[in-house]
Amino acid sequence: MPVELLDDPTAFRARDWTGLVASDPSGTFFHTPAYLKLWWEEFGDGRLVVALVHDEGRPVAACCLQVEDGLLTFLGGFDVTDYMGPVGLPGVEDRAAKELLATLADEVEWARADLRGIPIESPWFGALEAAAAAQGLSVEPGEDGVCPVLPLPASYDAYLAGLPAKLRHEIRRKERRLRAEFGDYVVEFCGPDRLPEFYDRFLELHRQSPGPKGKFMHAGMEIFFRRLGEALIADHIFHLGFIEVEGVRAAGFIGFAYKDTFLLYNSAFDRGFAHFSPGMVLIAHMIERAIGERRHTFDLLKGDLDYKYRFGARPRPIGRLVIDR
Repeated sequence: MPVELLDDPTAFRARDWTGLVASDPSGTFFHTPAYLKLWWEEFGDGRLVVALVHDEGRPVAACCLQVEDGLLTFLGGFDVTDYMGPVGLPGVEDRAAKELLATLADEVEWARADLRGIPIESPWFGALEAAAAAQGLSVEPGEDGVCPVLPLPASYDAYLAGLPAKLRHEIRRKERRLRAEFGDYVVEFCGPDRLPEFYDRFLELHRQSPGPKGKFMHAGMEIFFRRLGEALIADHIFHLGFIEVEGVRAAGFIGFAYKDTFLLYNSAFDRGFAHFSPGMVLIAHMIERAIGERRHTFDLLKGDLDYKYRFGARPRPIGRLVIDR
């Protein structure tokens, strides 16, 4: 299994591995060249490493990394990208990981690798750990937080029925309280022609958030997400929407729809409506919508926050491998 290493950003287009992402059960929107290309253009630094593992003349696995100041990491950034690491055809993980680590050890200069973003349940986590050990490298496995994930049944009624009674009643109570105070609400989704308008309101709400969340959308991050929306909203991958009450966009979200999963990336709400929990009502609506689209998973992504478990999500541990040469 020869490994081809590329350091030219044109590889994101010229050597498109979207098909491998689609084939890999662990493959997510964050693994696609479309996403990683934009991330590299806005945040990338140091040396780019695009690794393609071949078998019988065709690519069977792909992995994007970068080296900065001697540190080897997956492409995507710890603070921006929830899932990172290799993707490939099912069944190639052990062989591909072995060849990948051997090539990275022989042909790329680095002192330490900090590889995060692979679910521990993924075959890639154990395969990379074993491959590093086989190279005689010091490898320390650990966890890097969790992504609460909600498996979706065939209907919204079945989803509600499967929740503990307390959670089910809380979801229904919040919707009733919002309707009792403001009447009917509207959930609206952004189209390509209204992206600047919708995104400006989302930024306004997001920057009202207390603590680190309110500082997340700095100028560079704002540009990155505007570019993501412009590139992917027409393909129905990027989603931006609001719940509107009395003509006010009271809570909004950014999410990604990919394969059979909806990934809820970020949300924000107007503090003036905090007592009425519009954000919680909006998330419940998004879960219902994802079920209606026949998706199998609603992923609330990284962050062990209480509100995520109020919808019945289960924690998916995310792994970390620290490798020293």
